[in-house]
Amino acid sequence: MNDERETIFTVEATPVKFGPGAALETGWELGRLGARRVFFVIDPEVRRLGLAEPVLDSVRAEGIDVTVYSDVETEPTLACFERAVAAARAAGADAFAALGGGSAIDIAKVANLVVSDGGAIMEYVNAPVGRGRQPGEALRPLLALPTTPGSGSEATTVAILDLPELRIKTGISHRRLRPAQAIVDPQLTRSAPPAVIASAGLDVVCHAAESYLSRPYTSRPRPATPGERPPYQGSNPVADLWSAQAIRNGGQFLRRAVRDAADEEARGAMMLSATMAGVGFGSAGVHIPHACAYPIAGLKHDYRHPGYPGTRNFVPHGFSVIVTAPAAFRFTFDSAPARHLAAATMLTGQSYAEDDRDALPEALLSLMRDVNAPLGVREFGYDDSDIPALVDGAMKQQRLLNVAPRTPTADDLARIFAESMG
Repeated sequence: MNDERETIFTVEATPVKFGPGAALETGWELGRLGARRVFFVIDPEVRRLGLAEPVLDSVRAEGIDVTVYSDVETEPTLACFERAVAAARAAGADAFAALGGGSAIDIAKVANLVVSDGGAIMEYVNAPVGRGRQPGEALRPLLALPTTPGSGSEATTVAILDLPELRIKTGISHRRLRPAQAIVDPQLTRSAPPAVIASAGLDVVCHAAESYLSRPYTSRPRPATPGERPPYQGSNPVADLWSAQAIRNGGQFLRRAVRDAADEEARGAMMLSATMAGVGFGSAGVHIPHACAYPIAGLKHDYRHPGYPGTRNFVPHGFSVIVTAPAAFRFTFDSAPARHLAAATMLTGQSYAEDDRDALPEALLSLMRDVNAPLGVREFGYDDSDIPALVDGAMKQQRLLNVAPRTPTADDLARIFAESMG
């Protein structure tokens, strides 16, 4: 057993172009990446609203051939990813692009991975659900244009998929999945309804808080080789900077972004915060709330939020994450009280007593109420009888739980779910 502690951390960031109208430079950026034939994944709702055509025009103006693919599901399943892989293979693309929320970007990531490196999707899924295969080949360039201020997928090494037959959500994680370029344009969020902005923005806040409160990178054993260093390494000084600013922005701008689609400053700040949080948790990691979110979203598919477009039943990711965050951070408080209080102050601008373990949970609940988010797991159709299954699903997310500042047992998770039931 290696008793030496880690002394090294890494922070990698996708190059980001930000600003109103930046999406119109997509063609120039793809040309700079050497693209001649692009497989472009576009959310169908984004395309229906007319947001895609100016972007596609900029690509075609550079003489780049485009295959548009819009078979995109919110919370995509394995079958959805497999269809995209087949279409991408047929297109013979030398580059990938995505326009939409995290689902569209994740579909482009996985299609790029499998087309570039071969094999089947489940081979790459994180263990113990999949085999955790590591890509041996460099991937093609991927350009990501997010349209919601949430997942931060434009800046991360992660893609998430829903496995309804296994009643679980899981992911694929490797540094090569990180997009080669992100374009973050606040004007792309104008058509997003308030519920989408609320869920996405709460995901941003939770990403940033989990990253900031993750175990210190120096608390992990030193890996035997550099290649064994995990993508989620624990909190570190650089990730802390990105995460802290994302938390501040969430407290300052999310309510405004939900309230007014024309508030370009607020929606722009949340878009940029999603990318900031993506860089932060891409290095430090997320933990208990996200581990709990996967079974919440995966075990039942009966919930339908009235504010979301489409007809598919699903639990929006940001809502599935945030409902257990207050209880989770109350559980982890004793691991680093000062950092929990600092996160609460970042979110609210207030000062707190040094033993106030409810400061961050109450700050989060206040934000959730103000953006009309669900306040408990029960709202998604669960009750106390479902807690054992929810715990079992969360315990499968050891890649995440290993980063928690206080490692939860199954009994700890059961208490967190019970406290979060509402």
